[in-house]
Amino acid sequence: MQDYRININYAKALFLLAADAQMQDQVAQDARLVNVVCSENHELNVVFSNPVIKEAKKIAIITDLFQNHVSKLTMVFLQFVVRKKRSVNLKGITTAYLDLYRESKNVILSKFTSVEAMGEESMELVKKIVAEYTGKDVELDVCQDARLKGGFTLEFDNNMYDASLRTKFLRLRRAFEENVYQSKM
Repeated sequence: MQDYRININYAKALFLLAADAQMQDQVAQDARLVNVVCSENHELNVVFSNPVIKEAKKIAIITDLFQNHVSKLTMVFLQFVVRKKRSVNLKGITTAYLDLYRESKNVILSKFTSVEAMGEESMELVKKIVAEYTGKDVELDVCQDARLKGGFTLEFDNNMYDASLRTKFLRLRRAFEENVYQSKM
């Protein structure tokens, strides 16, 4: 719970800074980049969580990674977070910032998972359906998962629609495990 509060507080500070500089869109792109790098790079997370590695080295790593890819405001903020010994929270802070950004722009994050890649027309149709249901603009995150066997799952705004064959097979298995047939002999 404490990490959540830390993430939210730093994200709010970044959001207010970006709003004052009128750079919310640019900082949101930067936050997406930092979030992806932190999510996909386990070694980086190990370095950030290691208290033996000096703060100057962590700042040098952040600078080397993001100097040419993020705005100056974001770079200064990332260095500030490292100086405050919160580098381990970078992924959470950027996630919280993106949540605040979406909320301010009346956008909802929706996750669509299917077995095969989805066409552009299908993505637009899903966005339209979710937008009509929620009354908000939709940012669609498309994933592939072969474990679904077929069909799709759609998650948005604490709702989940599961039309996958995997789930249907599991329901059938549970139904057959219940022995409703009773012998009369």
